[in-house]
Amino acid sequence: MTVHICHLLWSFRTGGLENGVVNLINQLDPAEFRHSIVCLTDYDPVFFSRINRENVQIYSLNKRPGHDLASFWHCFKLLRQLKPDICHSRNLAAMEYQFPAMLARVPFRIHGEHGWDLTDLAGQNKKYRLLKRVFKSIIHHYVCLSEEGCNYLRKAVAVPSSRLTKICNGVDTGRFKPDASQSNPLPEALATSNRVIFGAVGRIADVKNQQLLVAAYIAQCQQDASFKQHTALVIIGDGPTRPQLQQLLASVGLHQQCWLPGDRSDVATILPQLSVFVLPSLAEGISNTILEAMACGLPVIASNVGGNAELVEVAAASNMQTGWLFDSNNKSQLQQLLLQCQQSPTTLQQLGLNARAAAGQKFSLDIMVAAYRRLYLDGSKQQEG
Repeated sequence: MTVHICHLLWSFRTGGLENGVVNLINQLDPAEFRHSIVCLTDYDPVFFSRINRENVQIYSLNKRPGHDLASFWHCFKLLRQLKPDICHSRNLAAMEYQFPAMLARVPFRIHGEHGWDLTDLAGQNKKYRLLKRVFKSIIHHYVCLSEEGCNYLRKAVAVPSSRLTKICNGVDTGRFKPDASQSNPLPEALATSNRVIFGAVGRIADVKNQQLLVAAYIAQCQQDASFKQHTALVIIGDGPTRPQLQQLLASVGLHQQCWLPGDRSDVATILPQLSVFVLPSLAEGISNTILEAMACGLPVIASNVGGNAELVEVAAASNMQTGWLFDSNNKSQLQQLLLQCQQSPTTLQQLGLNARAAAGQKFSLDIMVAAYRRLYLDGSKQQEG
């Protein structure tokens, strides 16, 4: 008999959390598990098509903005119809829908803490802490991606360690790899140059802080003609401020060496063409994009927030350095690291080799999937017992 898992999400569109769900569903044995996805708001059919397992159903509650009580009723009715063995919610908005899951008598309820938003950087919002303490009584088990998340749940929400499992994101090192034989999808002006190419991937949102990367890149180009001549900038992803970032780069004459194409389905082909991956986010759980960049053999520059320090090895003495960390929102530190990379291209090659090795040894997709498999099977057995 297969275990039926219902994944409760805000929406199902391009994003790190959502990519993790796709990878998990595609890798779990269909003889052991089947899946339903319930979106509070909506989903992107093109993104949903990335799931290659049969009989995976997706539903939308079409939640209206604000406190939409009707959506809880709709969720309750849907769960009564689906009768899943496990409900797995992710992040705060979806956590509240564990209440209708309880009323629908879903046997095992799991909640995942995947990261922070601008309204709750590092879990400091007292209202959200109180809400999580209230819901603690109806959630059987928690999953955290980073040690920071685990410490937060233990100390701020008082979740016992026995109800807490840390499962780091995993990366498909077969798909994301430093394959120089792939065709180069970059614009010709960048593909045929010998520039050091700085790149970022992710939804363009305030919490991801791509505006800091753009500001630091512009400032360094304006201060150093050699840096301007020998570097380029690529930002993959979309969001409401992407046109503003493009206009800003154009206004200072850098548009020809900067590429912001929006969302792309060929990120695994683009990443190996870059020189350095940059993640300047204000808050983070365990970044899928860092892991994908590492698997593609890229050194990483990342803000020292969330789980970034768990992914990026910065101690050069260990001979396994994979990149650098900088203080959150510190433009001058980021500028200095960009300059350092441009001036030491041979160092980038060794750090990229270290990053690829670390991705395979510590953060493989197989390790992640095996951990979720154990959790799901143990949870279903506990409820049977």
